[in-house]
Amino acid sequence: LETYISLTNFKHQLSEQLTDHCTCTQPICKYIRVAVIGLEVWSDQDRISVSGNPYSTLGAFLAWRRKQLYTLPNDNAQLITGVAFQGTTIGLAPLRAMCSEYQSGGVNSDHSDSAVGVAATMAHEMGHNFGMSHDSPGCCQAKADDGGCIMAAATGHPFPRVFNGCNQRELSRYLSSGGGKCLFNLPNTRAMYGGQRCGNGYLEDGEECDCGDEKCSSPCCNANNCTLKAGAECAHGVCCHNCKLKSPGVLCRTPSGSCDLPEYCDGKAESCPANLYLVDGTSCAGGRAYCYTGMCLTLEQQCQSLWGRDGRPALDLCFKKVNEAGDTFGNCGKDLLGKYKGCRDRDARCGKIQCVSSASKPLETNAVPIDTTVRVGSKKVLCRGTHVYRQGQGDEEQGDTLDPGLVMTGTKCGEDSLCNNNHHCHCDSGWAPPLCNQEGTGGSVDSGPVINHSSLLPVLLLLPMVIFVLLAAVGLWCCYSHKLHENLPLKTSVPPPKTMCVTQYFSCFYIFNCLNLSDFIKGKYAT
Repeated sequence: LETYISLTNFKHQLSEQLTDHCTCTQPICKYIRVAVIGLEVWSDQDRISVSGNPYSTLGAFLAWRRKQLYTLPNDNAQLITGVAFQGTTIGLAPLRAMCSEYQSGGVNSDHSDSAVGVAATMAHEMGHNFGMSHDSPGCCQAKADDGGCIMAAATGHPFPRVFNGCNQRELSRYLSSGGGKCLFNLPNTRAMYGGQRCGNGYLEDGEECDCGDEKCSSPCCNANNCTLKAGAECAHGVCCHNCKLKSPGVLCRTPSGSCDLPEYCDGKAESCPANLYLVDGTSCAGGRAYCYTGMCLTLEQQCQSLWGRDGRPALDLCFKKVNEAGDTFGNCGKDLLGKYKGCRDRDARCGKIQCVSSASKPLETNAVPIDTTVRVGSKKVLCRGTHVYRQGQGDEEQGDTLDPGLVMTGTKCGEDSLCNNNHHCHCDSGWAPPLCNQEGTGGSVDSGPVINHSSLLPVLLLLPMVIFVLLAAVGLWCCYSHKLHENLPLKTSVPPPKTMCVTQYFSCFYIFNCLNLSDFIKGKYAT
């Protein structure tokens, strides 16, 4: 996991404190390793608006992260700030958002003089990104005197250092559903904070292996100098077996779903190739959904994850009736001030998900059913929503996660549209917002219209040809005028040298434009 950290109004010695944060976070979950590949300290001025409102701060930080992704690629970004958040909140993060372009990150208040305190908060918020909700009664077996568990709804001193079995099961469900695709790719070791060193468990330049500290007992790797033992070809990775590389073509990672792709060993590297999946927007589930970050996001799947196997999406009328309210139980998320937004008709299927289920309560920890009855003709239909309470904080407090009962970003909200990260319906190219039921340029109320570059291709193809013909005609006319001026007979079979130069120059110009256009058509140039 590649994590990028931004700090603002930070009140401790930076180098030592950050090293302590990273060291404390590393051993928290043995199945996932956190590699810090970037650190940015905002010492002169904040790059975003940081305030006591955690919702507006999180929204601004995630928007900033997305803008920096191409120059500062990362799997997850965390903001640590010395600004205290309102109420008892010390951190905020979206649920099930790891690897997301729009939502993989969190904000954390530097609330303690101890490095362990801030590290525990950051681990807690990253746990939400991994799909972990707050612990329900009976999940945490760690003693309170030892700090309890990281995903407890409220923590104190001593600070927690462990996850529990409930957290691992939630993580497993998230990964098996196709989430967290970036976790299977190796981090960029050259960019890691703190520099390269033998014994950190990462294979870096100049190393043949690295099994961790000197207590490592690998049969393939010399832990003291990170070299392979005699006769060994490799030491780690799923494409390494008994210190030998597996043959090319051996399956090393199975698809997690219909939007994922298999990967195979190449016979040269000990690690499985980078995790690949179908491009976002690919149709899946028989045309009922789209692929998004490797997951096929159907409403059926989301209802089942909330209610169990018999969960299924309710009627459109349920979505409209409940989500137009703009309150705790029916909304399209919160605005930058932390106030609930009511859904317009076109966005209703991007708000609080409404399901049909025979279960007595949702599966989600600390979740309760919010039931609404709507009338369809002479029948009454029960619409079932989900609300997560934070213990001891009152009905209105959602806790430190964005609402898990909201429809997930990337879910299909119409025949030619999907939900964006603002819980608005985004139309496919060729359909007009807001309802996506008429021909248009695509986009949403957030993005503006989409330019259909394919419609420009005929113009781009014909324009160089027209220019070439016009220039050739001008050149011939100039030659003809020159001959008349000299009272010489016009020889059409052998053009004069000057005309040849002009014609060849613009012929080359035309070919050059064709080559550029060819690259444009092949997708070489971003549009």
